[in-house]
Amino acid sequence: MKTFTDNASRSWTVTINVDAIKRVRDLLGVDLLQIVEGTLIEKLIRDPVLLCDVVYVVCKPEADQKGVSDEDFGRAMAGDAIEHATKALLEELVGFSPSPRDRENLGRVLETTWRVMDRARDLIEQKLTSGQLDAQIEQALANVAGSSGSAPASSDSTPAPSPSAG
Repeated sequence: MKTFTDNASRSWTVTINVDAIKRVRDLLGVDLLQIVEGTLIEKLIRDPVLLCDVVYVVCKPEADQKGVSDEDFGRAMAGDAIEHATKALLEELVGFSPSPRDRENLGRVLETTWRVMDRARDLIEQKLTSGQLDAQIEQALANVAGSSGSAPASSDSTPAPSPSAG
C-alpha cells in the first residue's frame, strides 16, 4: 500500500487489488492491466485528469468513508499532490503483477520513465537558465522579420492578364 496527501491535507491509501481493478474498469472503462503492454503508464502521466479519476476510483471506498465526492477530491489535486498520487498508483500497479518477472520488468520501465522525465526537465531548465532558449527565439524572430516583404515577387506567381473576349 502506498499513500499520498492531497492539497486539503487528507491522506489517501492507494491499494491495487482485483477489486480496485474491477472498480476502475467498471466506472471509468480503463483497464489497469494495460500497464503490462506499456501504454498505460504514458497515458496516465500525460493526462492528469484521467490519472486523478483513476486514483479517486481506486480510493473510492476510503473517499466514501470520508464523505469526499469526486469533485471535492479533484479540487484538492494539483501540483505535488498529483505527482505523489501518480507515483503511488504506478508503484502499486507494478506490485500487483502476479509474475515476479513482470514486476521486475515493469519496475525497470517505471524507473526508466522517471529517469527520462527528470532528464527532460533538466534539459529544459538548462535551456531556460542558459539563455539559449531566448537566443533561439530572438534568432527565429529575426529570420521572420528579415524575410517578410524583402523577397521580390516571382513572375511565376503573377497571374497573366486574361484575354478579353470581344
